[in-house]
This record gives sequence, C-alpha cells and structure tokens, in this order.
Amino acid sequence: MTQAPPRIPLPGVSPLFVERWSPRSFAPTEIDDETLARLFDAARWSPSSFNDQPWRFHTSTRETFDDYLSLLAERNRAWAERASVIGFLIARVRFEHNGNPNRSHALDCGAAWMAMTMQARMEGLYTHGMAGIRHEAIAEYFGLNENESVMMGFAIGKIGDPSQLEPGQQQMEAPSARKSLEEIWFQGR
Repeated sequence: MTQAPPRIPLPGVSPLFVERWSPRSFAPTEIDDETLARLFDAARWSPSSFNDQPWRFHTSTRETFDDYLSLLAERNRAWAERASVIGFLIARVRFEHNGNPNRSHALDCGAAWMAMTMQARMEGLYTHGMAGIRHEAIAEYFGLNENESVMMGFAIGKIGDPSQLEPGQQQMEAPSARKSLEEIWFQGR
C-alpha cells in the first residue's frame, strides 16, 4: 500500500467525510440483511427533484454474485470478487408524476449513493464505486426500458489485505488527495 497524502480538512468538517475512501482490497465477509437494509434506507432519505427518488439499487445475493461480477469490466472483476456485495445503481430518467425528462436524475442518484456510502462507513464497511461496468449487459440482465439508465456499479465490504491485489492496484491502495478548496469553490462572478 502506498503512503496516503495528507487529508487536512478545515476545522469542523466531520471526520466521516475525510476518512471515507474507496479501497479495492476487501476481506470476504457476510453482511447481514439488517445491515444492508440500513445502508439503503439511508439512501432512501436523500433529497431529489420533485421528491421523485429516481434511484434503484440492485445488489447481489449469494446466488447472483457471479452474475453481478460478470457485469463488471475485467479490470474491476479481479479485485471485486472479494467484496461482500456487488451492486448497480439504476436511475429513472423521467419523472413519475408527468413523464417529463428529469434533468436532475444523475444528481439525485449521486446524493443517494453518498448517503448509502456514509451509512456504510458508520457500519464499519467500505464502498467502491465503479464506472468500469458493462452498461448494455446490465440493462439486458435487469430488463431495463428506455426510462431507465445504468448509472454505476459498486462494491461493499470490509477492508482487506492489499497484498491480495495485483501489483499495479496495490500502488493505488490508499486514500487519494483532494483538490484545494480554491479549485472547487467560487464566489460571485
């Protein structure tokens, strides 16, 4: 594992945010249904445009784990096979109440993902979001329609031993640095 760059927040920022990161090294462990339910219940309370709640989380079971694993890009399969749960976040792209396009669906799903991730940290678990997934295969697997879009894949589990990872991935196994506040926050024009 590489040495993590310092993560120094402003005073008063909760350590929960600063200590969150996305490991690839997982220790295969069972996560009980009650714990998983709390993760997704936390997501349920996320804000959304018109309270539409366009997110749908699909998670693997023992019986479907290999199916879900096969829906990941090859580079992610190597490490995700040790995760406890693999999942996919699917969005409805049109509002339920009027059928119009929901231009905020991605933002709303991101809020739900963050809520689930933070609840996972409070439960002693880690998450790792993935863009490296097989979008079309996932849409086919779940029988999605034109009103549904595959947003991301994710893994959930207990942190494991980084020496189990491929050498290139071991080098990345540390919390990443963040841009400075001045690079992401602008006031006025």
